[in-house]
Amino acid sequence: MRPRVPGATIFFTVNIAQRGGDLLVSHVEALRDAVRRTRAERLFYIDAWVVLPDHMHAVWTLPPSDSEYATRWRLIKARFSRHVPKGKLRPSHIACRERGVWQRRFWEHHVRGEKSYAAAVRYCHMNPVKHGFVARAEDWSFSSVPREIAAGRWG
Repeated sequence: MRPRVPGATIFFTVNIAQRGGDLLVSHVEALRDAVRRTRAERLFYIDAWVVLPDHMHAVWTLPPSDSEYATRWRLIKARFSRHVPKGKLRPSHIACRERGVWQRRFWEHHVRGEKSYAAAVRYCHMNPVKHGFVARAEDWSFSSVPREIAAGRWG
């Protein structure tokens, strides 16, 4: 059972079903639109985010009276899925009216304390370097690093 902590800060890993492709970065505008629309309906703060070709990591902080992060992910995934090609469909996808784009589950970790927060944000920002996509985090355009640079918080 997933924790239900109003106002929590949470680190997420979310994967597409077919690993090894570039679905997320090739359709990043559809993903950004899905996130924007979901945030307009169900507010959350994006502390950090990185989109890689086949998975993403994010750190969100929910509003003080809200713990429904799973609903937000369901909406983001559904909205994105409508704008990309269907994945390989198994009978269970058909039965659940899914498009076979995402892994059904996602991984989450509730952030507790400043060290945990700093580690989660750094993990997001450094993930493109870890995977060998760029030599420096600031060279990966599909992350919240440009926002940090613009705000003077990078360095």
